[in-house]
Amino acid sequence: MSSSHSTRKIHLVGSRIRELRKGRRLTQMELSEKIGVAQSDLSRMEQGEYKVGLDTLFKILQVFDLKMGEFFGETEEPATEEARQVLDDFRSLSEEARKEVRDFLLFKKQQETPSETVSTPDSPVDPPEEKPLNE
Repeated sequence: MSSSHSTRKIHLVGSRIRELRKGRRLTQMELSEKIGVAQSDLSRMEQGEYKVGLDTLFKILQVFDLKMGEFFGETEEPATEEARQVLDDFRSLSEEARKEVRDFLLFKKQQETPSETVSTPDSPVDPPEEKPLNE
């Protein structure tokens, strides 16, 4: 592999780390503490001056809750800026908060899917018809 090709990969990894860190609103100091490296080394990694070791990369993936393919952009990214922001916000939450969000989404989906409505003696199977406001 050529030296310029290798240098390009090092820069790609570094810029991806910086992008993720800034997206989660972390400082270099905060991220460096989470992954157990010196802030100066993290800075050099982000600048592409320092090769990121595999053990460090795994720690970074854990902090950002990403799989290797997601880190390298091998998975489909959301199409809109709003969807990307929602995904970034979701990923920045604690595991407990993410579970609450998933539970809420399931709740909302069930509300919008009439076929999954459970009938009770006091409630109709189908939602009531909407009446015009001017009646």
